[in-house]
Amino acid sequence: MFKKGFDNELYLKLQSQKIKERISFFGEKLYLEFGGKLFDDFHAARVLPGFEPDSKVRMLSELSDDAEVIIAINTEDIEKNKVRGDLGITYDLDVLRLIDAFSGYGLRVSSVVMTRYRQNPVADAFKLKLEKLGVRVYLHYEIAGYPHNIPLIASDDGFGKNEYIETTSPVVIVTAPGPGSGKMATCLSQIYHENKRGVKAGYAKFETFPVWNVPLSHPVNIAYEAATADLADINMIDPFHLEAYGQTAVNYNRDVEVYPVLLAILKQILGDCPYKSPTDMGVNMAGFCIVDNDAVSAAARQEIIRRYYNALCNQRKGSDNDVEVEKLELLLRKLGLDAVGDRPCVAPALAKSEETQAPAVAIELNDGRVVTGKTSSLLGASAAALLNALKAIAGIEKEVDVISHEILEPVQRLKTENLGNHNPRLHTDEVLIALAVSAVNNPEAKKALAALPELRHAEAHSTVILSQVDVATFRKIGVQLSCEPKYQTKKLFHN
Repeated sequence: MFKKGFDNELYLKLQSQKIKERISFFGEKLYLEFGGKLFDDFHAARVLPGFEPDSKVRMLSELSDDAEVIIAINTEDIEKNKVRGDLGITYDLDVLRLIDAFSGYGLRVSSVVMTRYRQNPVADAFKLKLEKLGVRVYLHYEIAGYPHNIPLIASDDGFGKNEYIETTSPVVIVTAPGPGSGKMATCLSQIYHENKRGVKAGYAKFETFPVWNVPLSHPVNIAYEAATADLADINMIDPFHLEAYGQTAVNYNRDVEVYPVLLAILKQILGDCPYKSPTDMGVNMAGFCIVDNDAVSAAARQEIIRRYYNALCNQRKGSDNDVEVEKLELLLRKLGLDAVGDRPCVAPALAKSEETQAPAVAIELNDGRVVTGKTSSLLGASAAALLNALKAIAGIEKEVDVISHEILEPVQRLKTENLGNHNPRLHTDEVLIALAVSAVNNPEAKKALAALPELRHAEAHSTVILSQVDVATFRKIGVQLSCEPKYQTKKLFHN
């Protein structure tokens, strides 16, 4: 059940002030690493209800006259066709999407850097594709002993082997499609090269998670570990911050590990390092904008359970992610969560499936009501649940047909007789189109269609793995979905 727990307007104000302070501190050139998602930080929106997914890029657009963007992508992610779970597209395609999106906000992407590069046909094809599109591409290489062998890293055989990325703006924003893309290493490599060219360059980090000024065991921070379970990230107390200030602050292992590298490089550039801890590097103000701790804690718990179900589904699809699943099971136990009992839409979906002996879907509405949908000859379970949810929100009795058979049946015939589909049941996108057509002459259908925006933030659970069409539709309308890790049929090929 959705409940606002985060003040987004306060966040915009505090975060803008903090970033501007850090830019003025360095003056000549600043490499600003942006972790998480810039345009569509749906993870933050899910665990901090009230957070707007595009908040960060809205702030950055104010710097467009003095800033440019570098997008980093890990070459291994290209080779493995790594997919953004929230958007369902691969990281390499997301690079193209990000370039277009930045342009829409008036921010220029000056180049793409492929980190941890090694020759590979897939990666090289992507590089060639970018260059044909007019995008400059640079290569950064894996460094033996990174991040601990500081003498090697800060040398011509370390960062010195990386290609220098040419930039012209005083503020360089370094971002990526997802975690583990090498953003920090890109910044540090650039600082090394700038130093050799006589340019004093500073570094700052904008990473929303973990939230440094809430407890280590807070569900919001545990949800970050769940989101990066495939990377084996671990939240931890920043030991450098504790030693320097006698205060506890939450950070994560990769930042703590790389801090000595940053310390050594900045000492070469500035003669001293302005940061006494990895936490000092950050500019994150999110923790100051939580206005309802219970609401964000509840939202974070749901995110962890959804991540668990998603990992199980990926495992069922053939992913070699046993370690990720084990990590998520550990996080569930850490918070005392039960995947079925603590997600209100799961048990009703399972019960409806047991009752009908067919796939079922349950949707928890934002007011706490739960509606279900069963598989029928006309509708798939997800389409039926979606239609029933819209009726419930609009105050329409479940038995009322808002889409007539005269509209449904021709669509079914089109699917099977003309489009080659074996399954005549309508998917969620098809039932919405049919509802929109019905709304022209049917007042009840019009009421149901008008209720669609109120489904945003609702929670849904399916007793089978849904088709990509249904998954994408739920994502577009803002419904948070989880699925049981099994298919509707016993076929070997599932599309």
